Amino acid sequence: MRKAAMAVLFCLGWSWAVFGQSVTSLNGSVTDPTGAVIPNATITLESVETGLKRTTTSDATGGYAFPQLPPGLYRLTAAAAGFRTTTIPEIRLLVNSPATVNVRMEVGQITETVSVTAEAVQVNTTDASIGNAIGTKPVVQLPLNARNIISLLAAQPGVVFTREDDTDSRNGAVNGGKSDQANVTLDGVDVNDQMDRYAFTSVLRVTPDSVQEFRVTTLNANPDQGRSSGAQVVLVTKRGTNELHGSLYHYHRNTATTANSFFNNLSGIPRPKLIRNIFGGSAGGPVVKDRLFLFGNFEGRRDARDGSAVRYVPSMDMRRGVLHYQRRDGTIATVTPEEIAAKLDPRGVNQAVLKLLQTYP
Repeated sequence: MRKAAMAVLFCLGWSWAVFGQSVTSLNGSVTDPTGAVIPNATITLESVETGLKRTTTSDATGGYAFPQLPPGLYRLTAAAAGFRTTTIPEIRLLVNSPATVNVRMEVGQITETVSVTAEAVQVNTTDASIGNAIGTKPVVQLPLNARNIISLLAAQPGVVFTREDDTDSRNGAVNGGKSDQANVTLDGVDVNDQMDRYAFTSVLRVTPDSVQEFRVTTLNANPDQGRSSGAQVVLVTKRGTNELHGSLYHYHRNTATTANSFFNNLSGIPRPKLIRNIFGGSAGGPVVKDRLFLFGNFEGRRDARDGSAVRYVPSMDMRRGVLHYQRRDGTIATVTPEEIAAKLDPRGVNQAVLKLLQTYP
């Protein structure tokens, strides 16, 4: 029992360490109507979606900072003696995109509240990284081939993209870095496709309805993303909130909307048949309000297509153990099973191999 408890604690600690790579931060300054800084102001940041609260105080220069925040929608409240309480109801923080929100407080009683409409400054002045954060709305609404959200990287400046199934290192090159130098993480976990090495792909099936947002760093990545010199793609999955929400969807694609290739048209070859159905659903909500949340997503994909492939099969002679090879003078020599048994191996041709070769069409 003790070992099981230790394993659970270890996994939880590891999950938080991994999650630390998919966070954001907020900073700013607190001033009065004249522009003078206000030290020791109490700054409270609350997640609108989950109720998570963080509190800090402004320093001697009026500055405040909230590092290591989960991305999402927040409410900021500033309170100080001799000033009205100032509330900014909606601040959208994007993953790996440090934001700045400056608070200007008005003179008055602390019991009075002023609601301010403001947006976080998304121009990154904290570090030298260059890239774009993409939120939930464009992820869900933009048209994506096979709903592969990482393909949105192809629309970024400095990216070379030819087609999805091209393994050439120039396909997916970002600002000179080859495609195999890109790094894709999901909630801080490496999900690079090391086998096929296609550009802009994840080894895990990542659906648009399960991703809250992601950020692509195309240049000058920070040390925490120093795995490689190419693009750094950080994906963040959705999480449950205090409100129940869900979705059901079905996408259908058939040959009528499929384009033919240039060479097929040139040769008079019709479009290859393709019928693709993608369907699924998602649901999320609270288990214990402000404490425990659940979110889940299921997506299925069914493809039916025509295609051609070249396969090499053994000849009829080879299936009987008879081998042919070309001599140096260009003539064809034949080796029978009897000659193999007499000159190479007394056991002759392996009968198990012959039995396997005879199963070929």
